[in-house]
Amino acid sequence: MIGIPEAFARSTALREGESGAVWIGELPKILDELLARWECVPDGEVVHGGVGVIVPVRRRDGSAAVVKVSFPHPGNVHEPDAFAAWGGRGAVMLYERDDACFAMLLERAGTATLAEAADGDEVLTVAGRISRRLTVPAPPGLPRLRDRAGLWEARLRGDAEELTHALSRRTLDAAVATVRELGRDQPDVLVHGDLHAGNILRAEREPWLAVDPKGYVGDPAYDGGALFKSRAPALIAATDVRRAVHRTLDVFAEAAELDRERVRRWAQFHAVQAVFWGRRHGFLAARDGARLDRFTEFADYVAELLV
Repeated sequence: MIGIPEAFARSTALREGESGAVWIGELPKILDELLARWECVPDGEVVHGGVGVIVPVRRRDGSAAVVKVSFPHPGNVHEPDAFAAWGGRGAVMLYERDDACFAMLLERAGTATLAEAADGDEVLTVAGRISRRLTVPAPPGLPRLRDRAGLWEARLRGDAEELTHALSRRTLDAAVATVRELGRDQPDVLVHGDLHAGNILRAEREPWLAVDPKGYVGDPAYDGGALFKSRAPALIAATDVRRAVHRTLDVFAEAAELDRERVRRWAQFHAVQAVFWGRRHGFLAARDGARLDRFTEFADYVAELLV
């Protein structure tokens, strides 16, 4: 029976409560049944992300793969749909799926991520090219980002009223305008939905492949904004932040073959969201103390700069 990493079991039970604890108890049996059905054998140490475990395996033909099982959650429903639509184009291949178990048998990529690349332009160029390759006609039944526009606007306005912040009216209005003008009218193409350098892995079939998609339908420039937000630690360390911010937009937009102005507007929207999220919850890279203050000030600055 496959062992479940203790840290993952503990964090899942803490986050999900009783349902999480029950699922963790059933997970070894689920994995054993999947491996038997898909004719795979374990081939390495079990690793995990925030909501799922990944078991390296060998398939019957000897090829390397992974079995991924996620905690049942609406955000994970369309991950296999995205992989199926891409068919290995810029992303790992989907070999098998069991939607009831939130499980997939996937092509095995490496463990090194694009986030480990030292060259910032390389990160942006690779991510942009991956984004371009993932932009394909959307299959039916996937969630539309445009359907979230009303919620986005309501949250922006609610946060602006409820939280103490330093953003100007002009900056808030710019984010709301992006939601109204770009958010409600988006193309019917598939986008990753959570594109950042940590979700792009070194691979053998291609140099880099994407993992962990959300499977949204919408504006590819939205993914550019999400990637921009994930570059905050590198940008905050830059000698010339203004230059680094604009360089980030320029390099990604060119590599992704996207309109630079649309990428800028989505990046500004994401920055304003980050301003409010940080004040409510902190940031993944800065939960409290002086580091949180620094990231909060940086988010404020970028949200204003991108107007």
